[in-house]
Amino acid sequence: MNEDFLPLAYLNAWEYCHRRFYLEYELGEMEDNEHILMGRHLHRNINEEGVSEEEGVTIHRQQWVWSDRLLVSGIIDAVEERDGLLIPLEYKKGKMGNHLNDRFQLCAAALCLEERLGREIAWGEIFYAANKRRQKIIFSPQLRQMTETAIWAAKKAVTGAIPPPIDNAKKCQDCSLQGICLPFEVKQLRQEMI
Repeated sequence: MNEDFLPLAYLNAWEYCHRRFYLEYELGEMEDNEHILMGRHLHRNINEEGVSEEEGVTIHRQQWVWSDRLLVSGIIDAVEERDGLLIPLEYKKGKMGNHLNDRFQLCAAALCLEERLGREIAWGEIFYAANKRRQKIIFSPQLRQMTETAIWAAKKAVTGAIPPPIDNAKKCQDCSLQGICLPFEVKQLRQEMI
């Protein structure tokens, strides 16, 4: 795919933390921790491309999607065909909640599918492994607009300076890039400079 296209997974990183996005996307920094490894473990059974039929539902796994309008692309974990509807599906290791980063990634995939297929997709689902349940995500006009705004903001950010660390100690502690980002150390240095 065109290198000007933002990968959907990086849109997720953008909403989680702008600094993480910059380190991963712009600088190519990657590091594993228990959260990354658990996510890979979850995806081991769904990372094979193919089509299957289960209880009247056709499941298209590992579908490549892209949008020429939004300049995004990526692989969605699955697209289910149920009762004439297309339902994009993402698998996440964590717990169900209001995770905008996951919603943006799913919504962007739906926007790609809509552009490619010429059909409106009203909603999708995120399977959260910690809850062993799916969360239905309605692609409201507000979520669609927020997703598009995030896409353009992320694309613009790569031309700027590295963003400062976020003010969310929990996210920083759980982040695989903590040892590269050094959020607590950078914050301390910035305070000392004031």
